[in-house]
Order: sequence, then structure tokens, then C-alpha cells
Amino acid sequence: MSYSVGQVSAFAGVTVRTLHHYDRAGLLSPSGRSGAGYRLYDDTDLARLQQILFYRELGFSLDEIAEILKDPQANAREYLRARVRQLTEEIGRLRRLAEVAEQAIEVQQTGVHLDPAERFEVFGEIDFDLSYATQAQLKWQDSPGRKESMARAASHTKEDWRRLMGEAAAWRAELLAAFDDGEPADGERAMDLAEEHRLHIARWFTTCPPDMHRRIADDFAADPRAFALVVPPSQQRPGLATYLCKAVHANAARRADHEEDG
Repeated sequence: MSYSVGQVSAFAGVTVRTLHHYDRAGLLSPSGRSGAGYRLYDDTDLARLQQILFYRELGFSLDEIAEILKDPQANAREYLRARVRQLTEEIGRLRRLAEVAEQAIEVQQTGVHLDPAERFEVFGEIDFDLSYATQAQLKWQDSPGRKESMARAASHTKEDWRRLMGEAAAWRAELLAAFDDGEPADGERAMDLAEEHRLHIARWFTTCPPDMHRRIADDFAADPRAFALVVPPSQQRPGLATYLCKAVHANAARRADHEEDG
């Protein structure tokens, strides 16, 4: 029995344009033509179309499907095994994203229930990018300090946040002054500021050993969204994020030297 391209389109759930594309690509050419030259598909063609749609649903490209259909018995198994591995990894990634979605929202809210006016009063220009929050949760989800940091942030009162942000603003002014004065990133002044930042994190969020502080500083240098948490864009200078990162690393090395001497 033969079927027109319109009939095949209707019961296969694909567009006529798609069928024409498969034909031009040499993936599915109809076995016959009508007297007027129209494409006609037989049952063998429909079986091949079913295979094509199956592999498309699994995410294979048309080139990969063409390779599989050259010898389904020889080629399909390895392609399918590889696809199973890819899908399993993707499922795991999506599950992790689902797990952190609620946490990312909590981070966005910074654990404080404030109306917009109060939020601006406390946080000013500092804002947490939700896309960065999600990535940060994925990156740090196995860190033992993450849950502590989230719990402590959620427990802070409005007054706690006011004091915290006041400390941060004073520290930020000192950082900008050191940078503008041309102080070297590995100099005492810059390293002392890096140590103040580390202790600020420990005081308000979670224990922050030097190795963890280095990783946080690396984020500042690599991702503008992370650095905007400590220095809002309106106050930033070119090279400032890298400067702070270098100061943190220098301070960590200084602490390691002091521990060895001790």
C-alpha cells in the first residue's frame, strides 16, 4: 500500500517540510512516485521513518542516524550505549539543578524578609545575581561550610545585616584606597585587607580557612557576578578583582609561612 506525503505527515506527526528534508538528505527517500510525480511511501518506508523518529527523539543528529541506518545491527548498539551514558549524565545534572533551585532562591533573598525599601536601605547597590547563585550552589554543594553559611545567613536579623554591611562598606573603602594609592597586592596593607575579608566571612557566615578563601577570591577574579557581591559595579576599577585575588593568595601564603615558623 502506498501513502502520499500528506498522509505520512498526518499520521507520523511530522511536517511535510521535514519529510522533504529527509528526502533531500538521503535519509528517507520514498519508494515510489505517482503518475503526477508526487512522492509515495510504502510500508518499508514507514518502518524506516519510525526508526528515524525514534533516534531523533533520543537526540541523535541526522548524520548519526544515517550512520546507524547503514547497518543497524552493527552500528546501533554502540551509538545507543553512548547515548545512554550521555542521558544518564544529563539526568544527574538536571536533578542537581532541581535540588539547588529552592536554595538559590533562598540565597537571592539573603535569608532576610525585607520589603524593597528596607532591602535597599540595608544592601544598597549590592545585589545577588540568581544565575550566579545557582552556579555557586552547584560548585559549592559538597563544601561542608555551605550549609552552615546558609543557615547563619537565614538567622541574621535586619540589624545583623545592617552591621554586616557596614563592616563590608568600611572594608571596601579601605580596599579601594589601597588600590588607588598603588599599594602592591602582595604588600602588607593589601594582605591585611585580605585577612580582614577572610575574618569577616568567618564572623558572619562560616569558617573560612585560607584554601577556601583562595577559591572564593578566584571566583571574584573569574566571574564579575561574584565580585559584584563585594564591590558594586559603580565602585569597581579595572583590575581590582584581580588585585584582590592576588592579595588573598599572598595573605594565604603569609599565613602558611607563619604557621611553619610557629
